[in-house]
Amino acid sequence: MKNGSTQGRDTSGVQRLSTALGWFSIGLGLAEILAPDKLSRFIGVPDGSGKRGLLRFYGMREIGAGIGILTQPDEAAWLWGRVAGDALDLASLGKALASEDNDRGKLTFATAMVAGVTALDIYCGQRLNRNSPKNAKGADGWVRAVKAVIIDRSPEEIYMFWQDLENLPNFMQHLKSVRVTGDQRSHWSAKGPAGTTVEWDAETIEDNPGSRIAWRSLPGSQIENAGSVKFDRATGGRGTMVRVEIAYKPPAGAAGAMAAKLFGQDPEQQLEHDLRSLKQVIETGEVVHSDASIHTAMHAAQPPEPGESTITKDARDLVNQGSPAPVHS
Repeated sequence: MKNGSTQGRDTSGVQRLSTALGWFSIGLGLAEILAPDKLSRFIGVPDGSGKRGLLRFYGMREIGAGIGILTQPDEAAWLWGRVAGDALDLASLGKALASEDNDRGKLTFATAMVAGVTALDIYCGQRLNRNSPKNAKGADGWVRAVKAVIIDRSPEEIYMFWQDLENLPNFMQHLKSVRVTGDQRSHWSAKGPAGTTVEWDAETIEDNPGSRIAWRSLPGSQIENAGSVKFDRATGGRGTMVRVEIAYKPPAGAAGAMAAKLFGQDPEQQLEHDLRSLKQVIETGEVVHSDASIHTAMHAAQPPEPGESTITKDARDLVNQGSPAPVHS
């Protein structure tokens, strides 16, 4: 899989902008909390205990938004929260401009800066919404699920494992096989209702090494679907946060029943199960099944039968390498 698409590079740029805005929000929040008097003078407003309390309140809001943008799956929602905060900041600055006691020159400069950041927040939020699988085809009725898991390996290692699409059935319960058929193209086979098999072709629309992979089904597929996976270094040297986003458009009739079988009545719960399996595969080399997950009827406690645990060469190689040195954010 090669990343030759302009769309992929654009999405990567938006993700970098989102991260930058998150850190900017945290930095501004810290300044508002730790040095409210200096910041007040910088924007042209005389010191005052009431202003210190207000700035510290704004600082807590900024830090919360920044942490949300950097760590939560739905970055767009946190950015739109920042836009609402920006509107409050602009209203406060406008009120301050009406007072002759304040330095209007500094306040005008500060207002222009906040307006510029607001424009960036709006642009980034719009692009993240547009690039999400839910809106990938610009159609209504998509079902979307987002989950994340922290895995004790580096982003580069997990990316290499996922980039080999034939590894996906080792932890995605509904998949039977994925076969690469050409440059950025692959053929997927999944378990359908009543023992049937559902197949479709897909294309990779983004492949940023060590960072993000995104894909979608090709036109004419029985079930329209799309997805992405993002690899971010976890804070505190805890490995990698793997964030997966999937979406599908449930069709009517028999194909709709297939979609329900493939993605589950609760796609977020199924995605969470798949990510737990991925964590086991990457960290231990196999998925460990409990009796309850292997046997659906009444049964005596017993170990899995041969073949009921999944292990891959890539996963075994990762395990044999041992845990890597701590990954720092």
